[in-house]
Amino acid sequence: MAAVISAAGLARTFQTKGGPVAAVRGIDLTVHKGEILGFLGPNGAGKTTTLRMLTTLLRPTGGTAAVAGHDLATDPAGVRRACGYVAQSGGTDPQITVREELVTQGRMYRLPKAEAVARAAELARELGLTDVLDRKAGALSGGRRRRLDIAMALTHRPRVLFLDEPTTGLDPGSRADLWDLVRRLRDEHGTTVFLTTHYLDEADALADRLVIVDGGVVAAEGTPSALKLAHAGSIDATLQDAFLALTGRGPAPAGPAPVAV
Repeated sequence: MAAVISAAGLARTFQTKGGPVAAVRGIDLTVHKGEILGFLGPNGAGKTTTLRMLTTLLRPTGGTAAVAGHDLATDPAGVRRACGYVAQSGGTDPQITVREELVTQGRMYRLPKAEAVARAAELARELGLTDVLDRKAGALSGGRRRRLDIAMALTHRPRVLFLDEPTTGLDPGSRADLWDLVRRLRDEHGTTVFLTTHYLDEADALADRLVIVDGGVVAAEGTPSALKLAHAGSIDATLQDAFLALTGRGPAPAGPAPVAV
């Protein structure tokens, strides 16, 4: 199976007043076409730094990586064209409409005006936003704002979608809807999804394969079932059991857990 993301010895050291701090010490990683990869780790494990390097937001200080065949160091523009990125904090302007957000995003990717308008309507249909196209983004529910964030990241039809804590703060219904959307992107469009989450039940339910990092290196990888069997003794164990066995720590808090409404 073709590798869409590959990294070898990927590292990042920050220079601080107290001396160098190695946030990522050498990540070896392969993600295949059409795979949903869950990227997990306790707080300070290097998850966000790795994600920021793979999306060209942060320059590595060691190692190599490629995304969709584009080298991180020599072709960062190619990486950006091949990937979409949804940050945990989102990126919508609450004062403009959903339609304006999507059309503006299309124009930023140099789509002609008519094509940007058509793409906005297409994304709205696919992500269930058609009935709110002329509503301001700030008036949307949390679930619909997240759908808009993802729609904006999909404007240029990326081969890889990076999702950073996409369901934090969502109610159970919105969370389930977003899981279905991620699965559809994989199944219907062949999109490779790189997902970070602190909700281990989410990783267990959604990811085809998991990579657990700790101390800036990969501690374990495999399917959820394989990791539970290898590190918690049974496929009927929880992913939390396996995670604790591997790291000795629980995942960092991800805000309030979803509650029924």
